[in-house]
Amino acid sequence: MFILTKIADLVQVKPEDFDKEASQAIEDNINAKYSNRVIQKIGLCVCLYDLLSASEGLIGHGTGLVNVNVEFRMIVFRPFKHEVMIGTISSATPQGIRIRLNFFDQIFVPADRLPPGSSFNDKEQVFTWNTSETELYYDNHEKVRFRIEEEHWHDQTPVGPGKEADENKLSPYTLTASMEDSGMGPCLWWDGEAEEEEDQMVM
Repeated sequence: MFILTKIADLVQVKPEDFDKEASQAIEDNINAKYSNRVIQKIGLCVCLYDLLSASEGLIGHGTGLVNVNVEFRMIVFRPFKHEVMIGTISSATPQGIRIRLNFFDQIFVPADRLPPGSSFNDKEQVFTWNTSETELYYDNHEKVRFRIEEEHWHDQTPVGPGKEADENKLSPYTLTASMEDSGMGPCLWWDGEAEEEEDQMVM
């Protein structure tokens, strides 16, 4: 789910940060610049892991900013293909189910990647899975287990002067997942069943 990525960059320290320790000022600026930012083909930067090296600071002409060349490692969110994860259902439409993590909400499970027999309930605005025995619900805010199938990158290059920004601009990084296999879907379906079996064995 998380990887370490080495990055080299130029960091500018503002005069108001001069009262901090040099390393702390540099780390704060790295986190401010990179945290919660998607780097194309790398992933979502979470936070700084460690500072590997930093050059002597050079004061920029007329700005007062101190320029420092740094090399550091970032903790990056980028799950691998077929990785099984646990998240929370945030919403559903006839097209599929949207899942969120505590720090990332661009995970989508298309309707055709749910178990056969799944259908959208217009009244409840949730998906249901109709088995031979009962009807099970993919309720909103329910914890679910899912498998990562695809990742999608979308260019976020700013539009040029005189051009209008696209209102339907896609998120820079999105994931497509599935919940069609046994054990996938609401954790309560499977984990609850296992707990009941354990109780019966104890009795």
